[in-house]
Amino acid sequence: MRRLWLAALFLLLMAAPAAADDLQSLARDFWTWRAAHQPLTGDDIPRIDRPAGWLPDWSAEAVAQRRTALQEFAERWKKLDASTWPVAQQVDYRLIGSAIARVRWELDASAGWQRNPNFYIDQTLGAIFDALLVPPPFDAARAADIVRRMERIPTTVAHAKANLTDARAPFARLAIEELRDVRSRLETVARELKPHLPAPFAANLEAPTQKAAAALESYREWLREKLPTMKEETAVGRDAYVFFLKNVALMPYTPEQLVAMGRQEWERAISFEAYEKNRNAGQPELKVPATIDAQIAAMNREMRAVRRFLEDKNVQTIPAWVKFYPVRHKPAYLTPLASMGVNNDFTGPQRLKEDGTSWMSAPSPDAGYFYRAYAADPRTQVAHESHGHYLQLVLSWAHENWIRRHYYDSGSNEGIAFYNEELMLQAGLFDDAPRTREIIYNFMRLRALRVEVDVKLATGEFTIPQAADYLRTMVPMDAETALQEAGFFATAPGQAITYQIGKLQILRNLADAKLKQGEKFSVRAFHDYLWKNGNVPLSLQRWELLGLRDDLDAVDKPQESLNRR
Repeated sequence: MRRLWLAALFLLLMAAPAAADDLQSLARDFWTWRAAHQPLTGDDIPRIDRPAGWLPDWSAEAVAQRRTALQEFAERWKKLDASTWPVAQQVDYRLIGSAIARVRWELDASAGWQRNPNFYIDQTLGAIFDALLVPPPFDAARAADIVRRMERIPTTVAHAKANLTDARAPFARLAIEELRDVRSRLETVARELKPHLPAPFAANLEAPTQKAAAALESYREWLREKLPTMKEETAVGRDAYVFFLKNVALMPYTPEQLVAMGRQEWERAISFEAYEKNRNAGQPELKVPATIDAQIAAMNREMRAVRRFLEDKNVQTIPAWVKFYPVRHKPAYLTPLASMGVNNDFTGPQRLKEDGTSWMSAPSPDAGYFYRAYAADPRTQVAHESHGHYLQLVLSWAHENWIRRHYYDSGSNEGIAFYNEELMLQAGLFDDAPRTREIIYNFMRLRALRVEVDVKLATGEFTIPQAADYLRTMVPMDAETALQEAGFFATAPGQAITYQIGKLQILRNLADAKLKQGEKFSVRAFHDYLWKNGNVPLSLQRWELLGLRDDLDAVDKPQESLNRR
């Protein structure tokens, strides 16, 4: 009997590593494939390292190959029986399942490649923009990559015209506006970039730039011609949105619950902002630095001060190997494409020994909503971008578990960065700056409103102009930023909820950890785990860290199906 028991135990022990090896193999194959086929977006979090010679390909053949690969990955994933694996490996299994579901979401639900003309601006101008974000120098390999991407633009425009069989008019109007002065912008990029490139590549950039400009101008005119025939509706619909929540984001909430959660947080933020303004009556207003050099010096100084603050307050461990995220002058070759996304470089898994970069323009009272706040008190930027995103990403990219190094959904990433803003406030970082505390509460107000905007854009209760007006009046914020936000959220359903809902999930996990661990609970240990595993959905973190499956049980309840189009 004992021999039989030992034999069974031996087989069990042997089975788990074998299963894990199969999952590792699937994960490596998937992430390698994803690096070549993931669409470009205006979001800074999902930027990834691309294989050498990569170019965007949205030909009919490439889309068909994506569908075939998606089916193969899904079948491989389903064949793995994770039910007996340790929790950590089951978490990895669910992580890969979510990543696979995201591909289906992109192809069949949000379907930007068929519905959103702006999608192809990301695949064209966005490809150039991404290539310019890493600081100089531009060696031969990098210069060649930029020339190839410029040369690719006419081909991608041709694919756009063939693929946009279900184009939506509001998205087309946004694309037409983005392309309004595209020739002069591209010519400026090429002119300002040439002095930084090796001579042969500088000479070879002019011709593809002119062809790219002509192709994008023809795309703009094609959209204008097709505009009267396009549908006005942009919503993906409730069923598709629920599919995203359950299968991609692994969030245990209905759209209606999300709206209620966001509304409650919005009311809390308004109240706290009102308390703070009342408390600060008579306090001097914040001043914007007089020069870009003064702003950069202040931001870089505060980044180091915040790290010392976190260690002194026992909030979090900052490993000595972690580099910095300094602010630098925005180069003239990047400025014409600045609207394509956040102007920064978080580095990547292969560049952890390099500093990140936040590209900054001169401070101005007329700057957009966030940039005015960053200029008024650099610590507002440090809390979200530097200590939130940059630190979390580099810690996750250094994770010993290869599967968890890869970004795939921003529910936890953006939730951590937003959570960190209030964490810094509660830890006392802004005790010396009453007016900055008002900014943090106003940030909270915006992120809470984004939940309602996201849900209502996705379900059809808001149009893009209605959402923009709602943000403009209820935050409040400038009209240009409000329209940019509304347009982006309409094209990327599920992104705008990540800040507030992710933060609420973190607070719930922290509260349960404190209750479960009692006096043994450590704020530092909780944050060290959270930042290190920041690419993992928070419902999975809850299971691994606390042994609580309640969120996953809610996720796994039967739901509406997403029928392939």
